[in-house]
Amino acid sequence: MSYRSALASVLSSAIASSAEQTSLSARFPRASVAALSEAGLLGLTVRADLGGGGLGLDEAAEVVTRVSRLCPATGAVLRSHYAAVAFIEEYGSPWVCREVAAGHHLSTLALADADEGGPGGAGIRATAIRRAGDVVALHACKRDVVAAGEADSYIWSSAPVAGGGAGQALWLVPADAPGLHVPARPSGAGPRGSGAAAVYADPVLVPADAMLAQGDGGLDGVLSTVRAWLAALPAADTEPAMAEAIG
Repeated sequence: MSYRSALASVLSSAIASSAEQTSLSARFPRASVAALSEAGLLGLTVRADLGGGGLGLDEAAEVVTRVSRLCPATGAVLRSHYAAVAFIEEYGSPWVCREVAAGHHLSTLALADADEGGPGGAGIRATAIRRAGDVVALHACKRDVVAAGEADSYIWSSAPVAGGGAGQALWLVPADAPGLHVPARPSGAGPRGSGAAAVYADPVLVPADAMLAQGDGGLDGVLSTVRAWLAALPAADTEPAMAEAIG
């Protein structure tokens, strides 16, 4: 079955019937995301040799556009997921990509710090401190994270680990990482039901190899992949904080 046929089936069988209730109740569209997963659409952009659809930005943009027309919340979730997966595929573990391709993994972006001073604000506030052994403590409060508390992982930004120079580091933080906290009631910006909320790390403990990239190029360096995907994928005013975070 082509991705368009699979998408048409999901739109008619799952998303169309639940979109209004998702918006009215502001409940995360779990059934719609599950249907996209079962249809192989969460893995649309994962390389074919890793079990995915092997498709690219144009196809992903088409899917996000069509989903967003019916359900902006599900479209916001899918947009953040595709951008996160593009970064994971470039820098992360093939095992995670296979999990995405199999429909077992939803990812999202956690890039904007709650204490940033608006667009181009006060710089990177989140910190990464190495502890004994190969453990790193991430301290931050990320705001307006789509699918907060629903995703299986977060692309998480921080200042570099001490001694790592200037710029920024990006991490793959599992949803079950010790110390990760998401409020029970979402309060972030974005379409109702997108699950946008703050995510707290005070601290979150991750292994050192959870770091995907680190460099002194700042936002233009390590975030270039995420920037390209978000620029190409349509948005419905879903991530104002994310737009600030990537410039």
